[in-house]
Amino acid sequence: MNILVTAPYSSEALQQLERYGTVHFRPWKPHGRAFHSDELIRLIQETGADCLITEHDHVDASVIETVDLKFIGVCRGTPSNVDIAKATSRGIPVFNTPARNAQAVAELVTAGLIVFLRKMREGEAWLKSGQWKGDAHESYLYFRGHEICGKTVGMVGFGGVGQRVAAVLSGFSCKIQYYDPYLKQSPNPEYVPITLEEIFSTSDIVSIHLPVTAETTGSINERLFRMMKPEAIFVNSARAAVVDRDALYNTLKEQRIGGAILDVFYNEPPDASDYELISLPNVYATPHIAGASFEVDGYSVTIMNDVLKEWFVHGNREIRQLVNPSVLSSLESHRTAL
Repeated sequence: MNILVTAPYSSEALQQLERYGTVHFRPWKPHGRAFHSDELIRLIQETGADCLITEHDHVDASVIETVDLKFIGVCRGTPSNVDIAKATSRGIPVFNTPARNAQAVAELVTAGLIVFLRKMREGEAWLKSGQWKGDAHESYLYFRGHEICGKTVGMVGFGGVGQRVAAVLSGFSCKIQYYDPYLKQSPNPEYVPITLEEIFSTSDIVSIHLPVTAETTGSINERLFRMMKPEAIFVNSARAAVVDRDALYNTLKEQRIGGAILDVFYNEPPDASDYELISLPNVYATPHIAGASFEVDGYSVTIMNDVLKEWFVHGNREIRQLVNPSVLSSLESHRTAL
């Protein structure tokens, strides 16, 4: 096999890949942006690659039709940059690395909550602008906030990332409750499964951890926002598209809840309507960096290399990181034909 790797990979991890064939390392980060489809096609043609390990590059139908790839590895949780339907139609297995950024997201969500609830942004701006001119207790009176400790946290979506956020917040003695119709059993007896409506009506903090699907798009709507407590905090570090933008904006503009912590937006970079939301005083916004830690690259590589070992060495066809399991029938038909 000729493996083109455009995802961040360590030297040690690249050496592990050499057990399967020749490795061509062309990382996207020194390029300054993800490779566009035409650039990726050129790289495939130049290297003679018949396998691809990517992260954010545009792997559309034109790329997939360029060569009969043996597999596509995507070093991210949601392989939205890959035309899964086209890959499946051509019998190409697609692997992903779910929960690779779970710890990074959990830390940023927790940090965001502390910054927001303890009024750290306001306090820093006040201090740096030289406004502390009264007595020693002036800042104490202006910037008293709330603790995370003891809060009820409701998770909407409870996969690997949501569960890691829950584990970190449990360290603050938070009560964890979740809504996830696809999770058959609670991963912890202290985590309570409840309805979506109960999440919004009883939680002090509502944290979104949903992928974008036909079912989830716009599913967090006005009806749910109107159920939230007046002091509740809404957190979205997943995808903006699962939330009705107008409903969220109006909820915050009218100060019907305590505020929102947002790391994802409807357009990235944001457009004018996104900035209207970002600029609200009760919004703490970060530029989609929840998963942006150096350590995440290492987690991705470890997961991907373990997946490839299971697939090629152990012949395991039931790995959960196979994004398109329907491809197995075509692979079996091809093997039988041979």
